[in-house]
Amino acid sequence: MDRIRARHAVPLLDVTTLGTGFLRVRSWLRDHPLAFDGALAVAVLAAMIAGSFTDPNAPNGPSFGTRTPAAASVVLMVLGAAVLVLRRRNPMAVLAATGALAIVEFVLVDPPAPVVMSAVIALYTVAATTDRPTTWRVGLLTMSVLAASAMLFGASPWYSQENLGVFAWTGMAGAAGDAVRSRRAFVDAIRERAERAERTREEEARRRVAEERLRIARDLHDVVAHHIALVNVQAGVAAHVMDKRPDQAKEALAHVREASRSALGELRATVGLLRQSGDPEAPTEPAPGLAVLGELVDKVRRAGLPVEVACADRLTPLPAAVDLAAYRVIQEALTNVQKHAGPGAKAEVSVVRVGGTAEVTVLDNGTGRAEDAGTAADGGGHGLLGMRERVTALGGTLTAGPRYGGGFRVHAILPVKARAGEPESPGAAGRTGERP
Repeated sequence: MDRIRARHAVPLLDVTTLGTGFLRVRSWLRDHPLAFDGALAVAVLAAMIAGSFTDPNAPNGPSFGTRTPAAASVVLMVLGAAVLVLRRRNPMAVLAATGALAIVEFVLVDPPAPVVMSAVIALYTVAATTDRPTTWRVGLLTMSVLAASAMLFGASPWYSQENLGVFAWTGMAGAAGDAVRSRRAFVDAIRERAERAERTREEEARRRVAEERLRIARDLHDVVAHHIALVNVQAGVAAHVMDKRPDQAKEALAHVREASRSALGELRATVGLLRQSGDPEAPTEPAPGLAVLGELVDKVRRAGLPVEVACADRLTPLPAAVDLAAYRVIQEALTNVQKHAGPGAKAEVSVVRVGGTAEVTVLDNGTGRAEDAGTAADGGGHGLLGMRERVTALGGTLTAGPRYGGGFRVHAILPVKARAGEPESPGAAGRTGERP
């Protein structure tokens, strides 16, 4: 078996080498079209000269070497091959020149030398570089003129095989050129579609990356703003009662530590989304949602803000994106109440399922500062902007503004696709928390 394999290894290597060499030569000729056309002109001239030594009307049939071409035929063949070098630059002019040389050969020499071969190559070039209607018109005209010239000026009958050969070769040249042009157009169309699909895929990837960055930025803002607000409030309380009530100060500092630990955990989970492959695994805790709304409310209450919560359909889970958006809207709204509502403010939170939507409402009765109220009414600040972008990304709407009689109101409507068997009307709101 080893001998057989060794015996067959050399031919396989030779075939591979030949194939590689052919591909290199073809690639070089494609990059140098003028050199290719020059080589083609030399090949056509050699074929025409070889054909000029053939006598088609010999007594025993066509024979080679029984006649020699005339000097005029040699000049016409050289001219016909020479103009083929310019066939890519001006194919119509080259076709006209080679056709005229072929007609002159038909008129002067009998039997004529195969100068018409240069016209066949020129017609192929015209068909391969123009559209189909032009190919039909020019091809029919060339076939008719050359075939008629061969039939009229030659000594052989009009139906001789030489005359029919002129007609057939010109017709095949036009058909072959049209087929090559159609294939090139088809390949170019496929390549263009592939490139367009690649560009679209890259644009879609960039768009998704931008959206993911925006979402992560919103999450970071929500986490940092909420927990830093809690830390700020509790730190202020601790500083205020440190001397007179150290036990309450210790409790406030414990809340500061808990809020900072929670902030670090959520920041670690959010930034973990930015890890590259091969990095240590990011935390696998689920994203916050309404299931942990009670914990959020407890933290806010311990910070000194009374909050009342009302929810409907608590047992019916919302889609993950809607659940996270509702939680973030409540978190940001309560953070704004802590920062801007002023002393003695109270907040109310409600989450209600209405048909195919979930409505989240956060109210407060605070007076706040004038500059804070103006900013909130104008929709300024990153908090309200982040809430609005988050809700809008899900196809919902968010309104925020001052309430009649004082306070502020944040109202978000999030679309929810109803599942089979789910009620379409909300149940009675159930109180889940009491004002401390």
